[in-house]
Amino acid sequence: MVVCGDDGLAHRLAAELRGVYGEQVTLVVPPNERTVRPPVVGRARAASAALLDRVVNATVGRGPGAPGGNGNGGGGGEPPRGERLLETVEPSEAVLAEAGVEQAVALALVYEDDETNIRAALTARRLNPRLRLVLRLYNRRLGQHIEELLDQAATLAGNDAAAGDASTVVLSDADTAAPALAATAVAGTSKVVQTDELLLRAVERPPPAAGQVADPGLCTLALLSATSSDPAGADGSEGSGEQGPRLLPDPAEVAAATGRGTVVLEQVSYSAGASSAAGRGVAGVPPFASLFSRRLRWSLAGMVGCVVALAVALSVVTGIHPVSAFYLTLLDMFAIDDPAIGQSLGRQILQLLSGLVGLLLLPVLLAAVLEALGTFRTASALRKPPRGLGGHVVLLGLGKIGTRVLTRLRELHIPVVCVESDPEARGLAVARRLRVPVVLGDVTQEGVLEAAKIHRAHALMAVTSADTTNLEAVLYARSVRPDLRVVLRLYDDDFATAVYRTLRAAHPHAQTRSRSVTHLAAPAFAGAMLGRQILGAIPVERRVLLFAVVDVGGHPQLEGRTVQDAFRAGAWRVLALEGRPDVDEGHVLRAADRVLLAATRRGLAELLGRRGAPDAGL
Repeated sequence: MVVCGDDGLAHRLAAELRGVYGEQVTLVVPPNERTVRPPVVGRARAASAALLDRVVNATVGRGPGAPGGNGNGGGGGEPPRGERLLETVEPSEAVLAEAGVEQAVALALVYEDDETNIRAALTARRLNPRLRLVLRLYNRRLGQHIEELLDQAATLAGNDAAAGDASTVVLSDADTAAPALAATAVAGTSKVVQTDELLLRAVERPPPAAGQVADPGLCTLALLSATSSDPAGADGSEGSGEQGPRLLPDPAEVAAATGRGTVVLEQVSYSAGASSAAGRGVAGVPPFASLFSRRLRWSLAGMVGCVVALAVALSVVTGIHPVSAFYLTLLDMFAIDDPAIGQSLGRQILQLLSGLVGLLLLPVLLAAVLEALGTFRTASALRKPPRGLGGHVVLLGLGKIGTRVLTRLRELHIPVVCVESDPEARGLAVARRLRVPVVLGDVTQEGVLEAAKIHRAHALMAVTSADTTNLEAVLYARSVRPDLRVVLRLYDDDFATAVYRTLRAAHPHAQTRSRSVTHLAAPAFAGAMLGRQILGAIPVERRVLLFAVVDVGGHPQLEGRTVQDAFRAGAWRVLALEGRPDVDEGHVLRAADRVLLAATRRGLAELLGRRGAPDAGL
């Protein structure tokens, strides 16, 4: 297999294919990419490590040298066993031929530039019509057209794409990682995997209290770590041993586990379309309640109450009909000439009071008109955070990842305030369309996070492209709110682990999550290269559980077995059959069936019949 790219995803994907699935991999990267031309986030990593060391010394009292390694192999040196390294500026036809594309099974093009990936994909399809292509594209609509074009080219060249797996798969690391990042930011938010017939969610449940029985859901996907402080120092990763998370445990292990939280699977009905349309108005028109501020609405309500009170008083004093009294009150308010000469003192006093209320009502009505016009005029502009906002998520960065995370959070109906320093960022248009408040400014400058109401926020998500910016913002937010839930996007998983460990030690009572986008996205890209449909990846602490659609035919571990017998603890579990949402555990799987599986990465590799891999590659 051939992997071409210019950032951490290429290295992570090559390691995934080599270490988990035992594939022979040729990695094509720019010359001296690891040492001379690291990406922007790579150049910031050294400064991030130094800043992290200062945090350790200042808050934990440990010595320098906190772990913060580079999972991509920070220096040069020889490539790992089973990997061939080819350094080149761009994936030209000659380079692809030298990489062995003509004989390869699959090619992944994961450059950050969409145009580079498309150009190389067209060349590779011409060199090898039977090649399985996996492209990383941010533009979804363009990706659909490119996928159809490349599949059509493969068919015309004689490759029967219908007889096997899809010959072209277009993925986005942003789309793959955004659901996991969004779910991490908010307690209780479901981690969702959607198929054609089902909407499934994985929900974390705390350990049951004494005398209580935990809700098992449809099935138990995982047991969480046995302790809040991992004695192995691996923080819920594969190296945690028996204390770490247990993926796809058998019923006996679930029954024997005490004091452990669980991740259970639930089935939900899809209602996002109706609920997301509610409250937005018709054809982009803001709802009526959003036209006026809360203070103005209270002022209008007070004025209406005064008019009603004056009309009732006039009816009591003069004895006229209430409708006539209300009419006369409005005449008095709007100074229409009908003086109460020769009438009772009470009537004259009420007329004077009505005129005074009318004078007060005029500026309120004028303010209402101006505010309504201003709301319609600025409906296409960026909104500011409301004064009384609280319990929201502060999202730092509206780049490629931040934009997808923002969309995901709004689909879950979570209030968001965005912070972005670039007035031309791609995500500002999405924030404007979703009417999400945005603070324009450098998050490292004083007052920017305060403008985003960080002191009343529920969580902070730092997903900018610079590690130092994310880390500095989180440290400052923690100084304002020590108990604030924080989620960081960091360049590589090793550094994310080091940051997580340090922040957890410095703030043991707060919830901290550090996530590497390449770590979350690589399993889906690897599955696509192997010709399997990976629907989603759910993080369980620092491990990953995959959801995939697999044809039963050709898999002796599934074919001819019942659903119950096909379950292998710690490896895979059948969740549903295509066309049959409710599956009996006694149902016998046939060759023509397609099943939805939950699987570990090693379990999926074993099910696909790939060669073994060392334990560290789990």
